[in-house]
Amino acid sequence: MVRVKSPKNLWAGLMFIGIGLFFMIGARNYELGSAARMGPAYFPMMVGGLLALIGAVVFFQSLVVRGENVAAFPFRLILCMTVALLLFGYLLKPLGLVAALTLLVVVSAVAGHEFKLREALVLAVALIVLSVLVFVKGLGQPFPLWPAFL
Repeated sequence: MVRVKSPKNLWAGLMFIGIGLFFMIGARNYELGSAARMGPAYFPMMVGGLLALIGAVVFFQSLVVRGENVAAFPFRLILCMTVALLLFGYLLKPLGLVAALTLLVVVSAVAGHEFKLREALVLAVALIVLSVLVFVKGLGQPFPLWPAFL
């Protein structure tokens, strides 16, 4: 029976193999061509093949070389970041850039290990000033700054 000595390498190898095969399968309907006259499938097929090959090497190393365990999956972090981005996207128009960015920064900060509201608000103010200068003033984007009902 074969034992996995490095779970981290096992999953990394499987990920590389999966991504490589994904691109190779996606490119199979296009003309490959040759090295001299590359078709539209040549680059994704070659890069996908190299990724799959690297993944196979890493996968087999996981069976031979001792390595680290896989860290716990950060569900709280991913959930908070997803909620923060969705809130920003949905609330930008009705609440304005100032309130939406403040919510984005505060909800994102909750995902961290050490949440400090004062630091999050200072970061939010800096991000608001930078965003207004770059996007509204510099690029002329029509972002509402304040809520629509004001």
